[in-house]
Amino acid sequence: MGFELEIFEDANLQAEFLEWLTEERAAQIQKHFGKLWEYYVNTMIDRQVTNKSGESGRCYVQAQEYGLAARITGVIHNPNAGVFGGQAVSEIARKEVVIENDIGWRINSAVDFLFGKPVSLISRSPDSQKRTEIERILKEVFTANGGIGFFQDMAVLGSVYGFVDCFVRPDIKKFENITSSRGLQTNEFGESRPLQETSFEYVLETAQSIGLELIEAPRALPVLDENDYKKILYYIQHYYQKKNSVGQSRSFLTRLFGGGFDSRQTVEVTEIVSSKAWQRYEDGRLVSEGYLPVGFLPVVHIQNLAQPFYYEGISDVEVLTPLQDELNTRLSDRANRITFQTFKMYLGKGIDGFENKPVSPGRMWCTDNPDATIEEFGGDEASPSEDAHIAEIREAMDKISSVTPIVSGIIGGRVGNLTSAVALRLTLMGMLSKTERKRFTYGEGIKKICEMILGILDWAGIYKTDREDRAVDVIFPSPLPENMMEKLQEAQIKKELGVPTEQILKELGYEKIENAEHKI
Repeated sequence: MGFELEIFEDANLQAEFLEWLTEERAAQIQKHFGKLWEYYVNTMIDRQVTNKSGESGRCYVQAQEYGLAARITGVIHNPNAGVFGGQAVSEIARKEVVIENDIGWRINSAVDFLFGKPVSLISRSPDSQKRTEIERILKEVFTANGGIGFFQDMAVLGSVYGFVDCFVRPDIKKFENITSSRGLQTNEFGESRPLQETSFEYVLETAQSIGLELIEAPRALPVLDENDYKKILYYIQHYYQKKNSVGQSRSFLTRLFGGGFDSRQTVEVTEIVSSKAWQRYEDGRLVSEGYLPVGFLPVVHIQNLAQPFYYEGISDVEVLTPLQDELNTRLSDRANRITFQTFKMYLGKGIDGFENKPVSPGRMWCTDNPDATIEEFGGDEASPSEDAHIAEIREAMDKISSVTPIVSGIIGGRVGNLTSAVALRLTLMGMLSKTERKRFTYGEGIKKICEMILGILDWAGIYKTDREDRAVDVIFPSPLPENMMEKLQEAQIKKELGVPTEQILKELGYEKIENAEHKI
């Protein structure tokens, strides 16, 4: 791929380094992050599995079989071939495979605790009228990009990959048309910007055209400052995009025998964005480029859980993968033991045609052979050590993830008296503590997204704001059932302490009637 980087005007940006990123580094991270996603969803594909004895197994395989031993699956997996790539082992039959996706429900439960209820965005602008307008603008932008679903998708991607990036992408053509038809004024940075007087409804309509694009980890290739890993110099995306066209003509025989499950045209896309310019390459060719006039790199990086000195945060899936493999292995071993021991089998000696005689109540056999016998073997037997080992694995996953079965509403034993809020919080202490950690990282990311949205509108001259106007507080509601009387008493105390009434009402979930339909 030949990169043409003159538009960035940066001698330190080398084409050789970008080629290494898009060819070698991209393949490494796609393999790593792709495995994490497959473990989360436990993808199932159709495949007829037949073991060496001729008995047909289940007609599908699952992604988490990647971590099972070859003595169970009859397949040796190739780390470079993905979760579904493997080679059959001779003389080893595929046995009973049991997959219990403990990772999936734990991730979903954690997301429900973090973004199960709508969050509130409260402006910190010193102007009361501007506070109301800013809050409505931000709600319109997030609503146009999915509302609460946007935040839940953000949490899922962050939990699986360890981080999530948000690209604040305005409608460039629309904003260019606006700026080209307006005069210019100087902002607080000494830069020229368009000046226009518009109605607030027009501001809302224009704000809705700002897109918030969540970037999944396998396509993200950030170029960081060598001296500060927190600073992004260039943000590169490298991925394959499917087009709404057929890549090659399909013959009649191909359609008849099912060859080519997806023959749509696929394009290799590389996007490079800096604070000043951007480029887009398709199949190694530069197809478009331009300058970015907003003056900042419109990308917000959010770590799932903070990890010092690393761009990536801590993934909830990666830390659970070894225990998930061990759990699936033991469950499969137990299934094989049950298969052999639960059903009784009979060994008949000296009885002609015994193999063709059914075993059923009231059935009798006769033979002239005095040495004929029928021996019974098999039957289930208790295995306490196996049950204890599986229970310990589940307990270890509870400790690492902080997500216990009670979080998802499964109460399997005596948990004490949970009628008080204090007792419930003590029971869920680990989950609540981890949720608070995530609230900080995701909350800071949401604040930066809001600042960029207001900064873009200010640059375009659509809605004027200063730096102090762009400060926003993110209020997360409690994931636990709440006593309304306790909340009202708390609100009364806040009012006596001088907290603005408007903010108290928003924390309680009350808003003005004309703004009710704009709640995220």
